[in-house]
Amino acid sequence: MIILANPRSDWNVLRPLLFESIGQTLTMVLVTLVIGGFLGLILGVVLYGTRPGNLFENAVVYRILDIIVNIVRPIPFIIFLAAMQPLTIVVVGTSIGTVAAIFPMVVMCTFATSRLVEQNLVPVDPGVIEASRSMGAGKLTIIRTVLIPEALAPLILAYAFLFIGVLDMSAMAGYIGGGGLGNFAIAYGYQKFDQTVTWTAVIIMIVLVQVVQGIANAIAKRLLKRQQ
Repeated sequence: MIILANPRSDWNVLRPLLFESIGQTLTMVLVTLVIGGFLGLILGVVLYGTRPGNLFENAVVYRILDIIVNIVRPIPFIIFLAAMQPLTIVVVGTSIGTVAAIFPMVVMCTFATSRLVEQNLVPVDPGVIEASRSMGAGKLTIIRTVLIPEALAPLILAYAFLFIGVLDMSAMAGYIGGGGLGNFAIAYGYQKFDQTVTWTAVIIMIVLVQVVQGIANAIAKRLLKRQQ
């Protein structure tokens, strides 16, 4: 049996649902990036700093954090959502809705960001850090005024890449009633065999990614020119 796409999408009904879904997606993505991105930055700096030979060298702390990050990061987010449900209920009070989706997204984003931050701090020239230490700069001052500024351009590109991952997570959040464009595409497009609705959601997500990536590329390019 061949099922044809619905040629008459009722956009008078779908349009407000689409705008609501866009708002839900942007809320989930922005809150996750702000909170998870910040916590991940801190965790990433700790991971970098506790590596052998670095500012806060501590093999035990680094090994523990490294193992935790390696355990969490590979878990498919849809499974992570289910696994986090009991903790989500304790923290948020519910396992359904946009807020309930944001909590596991923030947790996953934190661990994903930490590894991206660590990987982009490692290439920073150790000589620059040693020069700052020789001039009496404290460890936190070095992180704030030397380490992060030196790696700022690649960090911005890493966060743009992270945006794509978080957007992908927001699409899966529809499975727990989180709403968003993913839920809109599935509920009103895929399940009702309406390709127009599905591709509308897909195109909007593609546009969001292109805009964020374009802005990140422009900022990173300008920063790299200043450093030359």
